[in-house]
Amino acid sequence: MLNQLLQLSVAGVAQGCVYALVALGFVLIYKATETVNFAQGDLMMLGAFFALTSSVILGWPYWATILFAVAIMAIVGMLLEKIVLRPVLGQPAFTVVMITIGVGYVLRGVVTMVPGWGTDTFTLPTPFSEGVVKFGEIIFAVQQLSVIGMTTALCAVLYLFFRYAKLGVAMQATSQNQLAAAYMGIPVRRVNMLVWGLSAGVATFAGILLAPVTFVHSNMGFIGLKAFPAAVVGGFGSVPGAIVGGLIIGMVEAIAGFYMPEGFKDVAAYVVVLVVLLIKPSGIFGDTARKKV
Repeated sequence: MLNQLLQLSVAGVAQGCVYALVALGFVLIYKATETVNFAQGDLMMLGAFFALTSSVILGWPYWATILFAVAIMAIVGMLLEKIVLRPVLGQPAFTVVMITIGVGYVLRGVVTMVPGWGTDTFTLPTPFSEGVVKFGEIIFAVQQLSVIGMTTALCAVLYLFFRYAKLGVAMQATSQNQLAAAYMGIPVRRVNMLVWGLSAGVATFAGILLAPVTFVHSNMGFIGLKAFPAAVVGGFGSVPGAIVGGLIIGMVEAIAGFYMPEGFKDVAAYVVVLVVLLIKPSGIFGDTARKKV
């Protein structure tokens, strides 16, 4: 019983790491521009296809594939902000949200029209796909452990970036108060564009980690529908909350999928959202904003 629970926990944490990275993209953009980017999952999908191309067609090694896909998608994210989102800044939030939804549909449609991609399902080879690690009677898949390890490493890099890098500090300042940041000489528009690029790069990293589990296909971006609850549970606007929320959703899904009736796994994330919001409407790490009338 305990061994089984440990194996489920590792599987849940591995899946939760992917949710956490996609949720992190939601949070980064929201903190910088107060925009909810519902195309985040489709950016992840597009990044996975770029990784597939460099790995399978170009024959590049796994680590070069990651760097290539992340770099390309960072550029795509910045172009989206500059060309599509920047012209509608200041418009009602509903308008911006609908534009991001439309961008997601466009990306999905473009992928299905690209020769060699289309609507087929592909396998992205990784160095960890077949190995297992045994601890007594407990068996862990190396793929799952690699996802946890690589996510931890990325989170550490992002922490150091936001803590010590000049650009990271500028992003934090912009997310807290754009007007004050502009008065301090920070190029707010350029920083916002770079935040979109960073968010798309993080989503791509998540897509590459997810690809060996769900394979690469045009609809894999719907994972964003599970990552969004992770961001809400952790507290929309909280970077640590996105990570914790993703891990919670992943753990709940893994345990619910094994112990609960069939089908409950698909709604478990939204049940968690409802429970958390009833107890703490701002999320676990969210700040409660008060307005005086």
